[in-house]
Amino acid sequence: MNIIIVSGLSGSGKSVALNTLEDIGYYCVDNLPISMIERFIAEIDQVTTPVEGIAVGIDVRNLSTQIESFDDILNSPGKQDIKYQILFLRCNNQALLKRFSETRRRHPLSNSHTSLQEAINNEKTLLEPIAGKADLFIDTSNTNVHQLRDLVRRRIEHSEDETMSLLFESFGYKQGIPSDADFVFDARCLPNPYWDVQLREFTGQDPEVITFLEKQPQVISMRNQIRDYLATWVPEFARASRSYLTVAIGCTGGRHRSVYLIEELARAFRKGYPNLVIRHRDLA
Repeated sequence: MNIIIVSGLSGSGKSVALNTLEDIGYYCVDNLPISMIERFIAEIDQVTTPVEGIAVGIDVRNLSTQIESFDDILNSPGKQDIKYQILFLRCNNQALLKRFSETRRRHPLSNSHTSLQEAINNEKTLLEPIAGKADLFIDTSNTNVHQLRDLVRRRIEHSEDETMSLLFESFGYKQGIPSDADFVFDARCLPNPYWDVQLREFTGQDPEVITFLEKQPQVISMRNQIRDYLATWVPEFARASRSYLTVAIGCTGGRHRSVYLIEELARAFRKGYPNLVIRHRDLA
């Protein structure tokens, strides 16, 4: 049975992630004390209705002493047979401040003596023991609710498959580097279709832009060198029992060069990695 621990910063989308997992068949519970995980799993084992897996939400509302001893609790005698994965959601401070301002909700650590900014910083420190053990990070800074649901579903839905989940993601440097990427490549040195007014409104998925880019020797060279590099090292991560790996390529706006390169890499790697996911973060 799959057991996923969902954690992350307040306002980063944990509830959305849990709801998405519930939609695809997981039995979900939020804010369960860490010390009760084993007992909870035992109870679910007695349920006759089959479930895809179990998802448990754990965040700063748990007692700080339990969070600090997170790894010890899960790996204590009697719990060593529990196989689990940790999904950790994070978000930059600017986006979190905006979300709390828009929703007018109170941060669980804020009070009359602690500002929202201080609460966010304190929460990051408190959750370090969990973040340090995470198998999968998702940065939701530039992700809306619908995009997050789709990303969680596509990365988790086939988690029983032993093949590593590989995410190829394009992005625009103007919106920041995705903090959940394992490899980041910079394509801003390549010829930019944006400066051709006839190509500006197209994307790296359109034939007009593809034709333009494939006429540039630098583009072909970078594409082939990134492909060869990943062909060498991605299998090493898979052999090390890594469940998730994210490769990101960025250009200035995230619409042309990075999109083209991600599509090309996905085409080259899809046969060997059936759980491959493409995400164009800033294409919209």
